[in-house]
Amino acid sequence: MFALVALPGAAWAEGAGGAVGPGRVPPVAGAPAPYTFQPGARPVTGAATTSDARPLDTGATYRDSIEPGDRLTYRVDLDATTNAYVSAVAVPPANAKVAYGDKIKVSLQNRQGNDCSSNDAQFGAAAQFPRPLAAYAYRMIEKGAYSCQEAGPYFVVVERVSDEGSTTTPWDLEIRHVQEPAVKAPGGPTAAPSQWPSASPVPAAEGPGARAGGAGFYDATGLTRGEWTARIEPGASLFFRVPVDWGQQLFVSADLGSSAGQGFVSGALAMSLYNPARGLVGSSGSVSYDGKQKTTALDPLPPVAYENRFGSRSGDKEMRFAGWYYLRVSLNPEVGGTFGAKAYGLTLRVNVEGTAKSGPGYAGPAGDFTVDEGKLDEASSGRGEPGASADGGTMALVAAAGIGTGTLLVLWLGTWTLLARRRAARVRIAR
Repeated sequence: MFALVALPGAAWAEGAGGAVGPGRVPPVAGAPAPYTFQPGARPVTGAATTSDARPLDTGATYRDSIEPGDRLTYRVDLDATTNAYVSAVAVPPANAKVAYGDKIKVSLQNRQGNDCSSNDAQFGAAAQFPRPLAAYAYRMIEKGAYSCQEAGPYFVVVERVSDEGSTTTPWDLEIRHVQEPAVKAPGGPTAAPSQWPSASPVPAAEGPGARAGGAGFYDATGLTRGEWTARIEPGASLFFRVPVDWGQQLFVSADLGSSAGQGFVSGALAMSLYNPARGLVGSSGSVSYDGKQKTTALDPLPPVAYENRFGSRSGDKEMRFAGWYYLRVSLNPEVGGTFGAKAYGLTLRVNVEGTAKSGPGYAGPAGDFTVDEGKLDEASSGRGEPGASADGGTMALVAAAGIGTGTLLVLWLGTWTLLARRRAARVRIAR
């Protein structure tokens, strides 16, 4: 007799089509794919006061939920040299009613109650339909700054602002705390570049190639320079990610394909870009849909540079480190009601301009804030095989009953060897 033993680290679910993967809930028939949460994300309950705030470990991902008007508080313990970032992804139910003013706000505060920084994300006037929203706050070590520079406890505050007519159902939260090492040689540029190429480049000639999007930051599909096609259902959000290195500049546009039928949907397609710490960089202009093909593009952004963080212009200063830059593309569910409940053609045109440069010289491992061979391989192949989170978000499934430690060790070594060979093969192909 055999039993399935799941080692801790991720939740798996069964849907009509079999296992739907780690962190994903079973889909409802006819509904778009749900958001994919980080496997092994730790459950946490935000406190009403700082005195009861639970700590968030560095590199760890957490899950919570937030109701209208909630003000949830968490704690992070920081040193006096490292920049810290805490992001929150809010996921409303697919059938929720949302309004212009509905938003999620994230703040990082010191013991005096002063904001080190705060940012929010909202649905806006043009595209009032439920989709994941993400925002971050940070503590940055700055020469000459007098607040939020000391070591000790800090407090993360996540707030949900809701319109009176909006659905009062709780929103799921995915919270992540990451840190950026100090630089080895402080004293570099302390002002953001004032000039950089802002003209959109000629569309990339590579492609088209098919790349199905992921359903969250965790399983976002890798993209490189080129033209990429996907299918998107009304009400769905697709996630993609592009590795952008120091000195490189990212340009992205999205086309929604034509469809038979008549009608008009305002705010049909919404596209947003997030940096490696899941901070909102910017969103494209509103796209209304009448059945004819439509296009939208992100405003030109500066090349990735450490000193962008010292700028004053929102969005530009979020291009502050190398790593994965995430695209979220969402289709208004009203498109399905007007033009038919079906998958619609989506084309992404990606340009990564400029030669990669050396980074600022971190004093420790760069972690999320680098472009390494692994990221380039994932983007080139299109595979969504992100590594386990720092808090051990790895799932092991062992078919066993009464088997000994030696047998488990053999199984583990065999699995490890197979994975190592596959990784080595991918590296050879990428080269």
